[in-house]
Amino acid sequence: MIVRAGGLDHPATATLLAAHLADMHASSPPGSVYALDLAALATPDIAFYTAWDGDTLLGCGALRTLGDGTGEVKSMRTDATSRGLGVGQAVLDRIVADAHTAGLIRLLLETGTGPMFDAAHRLYARNGFVPCPPFGGYVATDFSWFLSRTL
Repeated sequence: MIVRAGGLDHPATATLLAAHLADMHASSPPGSVYALDLAALATPDIAFYTAWDGDTLLGCGALRTLGDGTGEVKSMRTDATSRGLGVGQAVLDRIVADAHTAGLIRLLLETGTGPMFDAAHRLYARNGFVPCPPFGGYVATDFSWFLSRTL
């Protein structure tokens, strides 16, 4: 598995992100989906990463720079056929490494609750993320879970 920067222009990425958005809308209450589409990920403040096995896209993730030494983990998604293979960990490792290199001191993220998000909760807990208050423009709800990690 290779995790590399970029990949927004690959057709497989568009397919993976479309599936991600569909799942988020299907498993989240109205107004509680903060997942970004392809166009929203193509901004200068976001570094996008893709994980590959040869020509097969396994997953993706992103790092948004928020300023003041803080970054936000976004768009973490593993293809359904690649779950359980460590793709999420590999992408998160790259995000954390690049955040360190960029001089960031803290990572934040928002995720949902419920069975759809259990694997993500385990991944983030294993990697030192702990609950925190809402940040940025997020609003506290019973559905959203906010996490942070000091780098």
